[in-house]
Amino acid sequence: MKIIQALSFLFISTALLQAQPERWQQRVEYKMDIDFDVAQHQFSGTQHLIYYNNSPDTLYKVFYHLYFNAFQPNSMMDVRSRTILDPDPRVGKRIQGLKEDEIGYQKILSLKQDGVALDYEVSGTILEVGLARPVLPNSQVVFDMEFEAQAPLQIRRSGRDNAEGIAYSMAQWYPKLCEYDYQGWHANPYIGREFYGIWGDFDVTIHIDRKFVVAATGYLQNPEEIGYGYEKEGMKVSQPKGEKLHWHFLAPNVHDFVWAADPDYTHDVFTRKDGTALHLFYQKNENTAESWERLPAIMDKAFDYINAHFGQYPYKQYSFIQGGDGGMEYPMATLITGNRNLSSLAGVSIHELMHSWYQMVLGSNESLYPWMDEGFTSWASTDVKNYLRAEGVLPGKKDEHPYAGEYAGYVNFALSGYEEPMSTPADHFVTNSAYGVASYTKGAIFLEQLRYIIGEEAFRKGMLRYFDTWKFKHPNANDFIRVMEKVSGLELDWYREYWINTTRTIDYGLKGLETIEGSPNQARVKLEKVGIMPMPLDLLIVYNDNSRRYFNIPLRIMRGHKPLEEGGILYTILEDWPWTNPTYEFVLDVSPNEIREIVIDPEGRLADVNRENNVLVKP
Repeated sequence: MKIIQALSFLFISTALLQAQPERWQQRVEYKMDIDFDVAQHQFSGTQHLIYYNNSPDTLYKVFYHLYFNAFQPNSMMDVRSRTILDPDPRVGKRIQGLKEDEIGYQKILSLKQDGVALDYEVSGTILEVGLARPVLPNSQVVFDMEFEAQAPLQIRRSGRDNAEGIAYSMAQWYPKLCEYDYQGWHANPYIGREFYGIWGDFDVTIHIDRKFVVAATGYLQNPEEIGYGYEKEGMKVSQPKGEKLHWHFLAPNVHDFVWAADPDYTHDVFTRKDGTALHLFYQKNENTAESWERLPAIMDKAFDYINAHFGQYPYKQYSFIQGGDGGMEYPMATLITGNRNLSSLAGVSIHELMHSWYQMVLGSNESLYPWMDEGFTSWASTDVKNYLRAEGVLPGKKDEHPYAGEYAGYVNFALSGYEEPMSTPADHFVTNSAYGVASYTKGAIFLEQLRYIIGEEAFRKGMLRYFDTWKFKHPNANDFIRVMEKVSGLELDWYREYWINTTRTIDYGLKGLETIEGSPNQARVKLEKVGIMPMPLDLLIVYNDNSRRYFNIPLRIMRGHKPLEEGGILYTILEDWPWTNPTYEFVLDVSPNEIREIVIDPEGRLADVNRENNVLVKP
């Protein structure tokens, strides 16, 4: 009996070792209480943090982000903003000119680990902490911190007194524990790019002058106590005495927390049929009132489409908050500038809302993979806006080629000599333009070309499966492409490697059309691969009688092809093209004289850098 049990144990253990385990991830529970002085633009705070080390590693130190320290003269963000080839006009030299009462800072007054005082060192925007005792695998530790901070004059994303007169846009406002994952610590200095956070629960109380209305991530716990939002319903409230109100928010399973405050906020609430409450905080004036009042109905339709095509929004609230310096996404909320016409306001709102899927729920490491956030969001928001136009919800008509602008922008930049690989870490691009094209433009084309490669049905199925598989986790590029391989049955690692890790371009051309000697009723079509990056090809043959025939040439390394019928077009699948071969040819059972035109990629789905050689027209 013991032998049988031992063998059973060995079998089970071996099976577990061979199985592919789910990646571990850390977890946090923040409880923060801050007292805000609006006269000085400063606040003091306490932070009680429970940190769950779910990794197999023993941790001997931890790191915190101190983002506000970036807004000081000669910080890394300041130097980078002044010396990069194409400075962001929102930043430029502005940090260098900040006065003492305009800079940002986060100062740590005390830090304890399970009640024991710790040694720590501030290195720019990173707090380096030596631990009193190591944090063992699969254990938890409690950190208690006292800190004080000054909100900087608003320059990039966060701060006070933005260009539209919003008092406080409080993003990256608290000491935030850095992420530790299967790649180790991610204690990246803040120089103005992207973020990466640990999933957890936030319990935040903000004490601020009672004239201010506060908008935030999470659910307000004490509306009756502060007397906000109930007066119109005639409910009795019990307001505390004193000059300040105490706003208490709970935010479950998020990886960041944002808030904003202004004495002139108008607060509107629109509740969807599924119970999701859409909150709008904005300064109402004669130029913007109509746009903000019409926004909820548009976003209601957007939610319907997004939930159906990209996955179900997992929270019961989302807030559109006027603030910041453009549009910036956060869990359950966005900061957006609000002095816009309806089209602009709806556009930025849709884009920032889509970040709730790509980054706020699918929490990829933006510092390493900004395109998985910005590119996916750009593709999806274009898709959503095109649907809303088709439905008459947004002004304009449905665009049959909604990504044409992205393709044109990418091609121009790819030929400029300034392009950098998408795999470049977000902070390390040589130019802001290269970052923008790689993250937003080329990131969006990554998805659009993938839809071309595997077909509409598999693509849509894959986007939903990706969300359901990796929500509330930290997916990387391989995790995404593996989902798409599973739903399509195709091998796609070549596409990921070429498009993401290189700047090699696509360029296919028609080399010729000729009669086969001795076979006057057969035509040989010759193609060439001029660019280095391989891609499957769609091909259109137009005959003299105006009839059309479509062909698809798969790549051999795909180990398959997209569906025969795609988008109402029936394809004839030709022999695979080996990526090593610079030329390719196939034979048609027609005379060359019967062919009027041949077109590579007739729908413009390839990011081909030279389309002039894509068409062969009979003279």
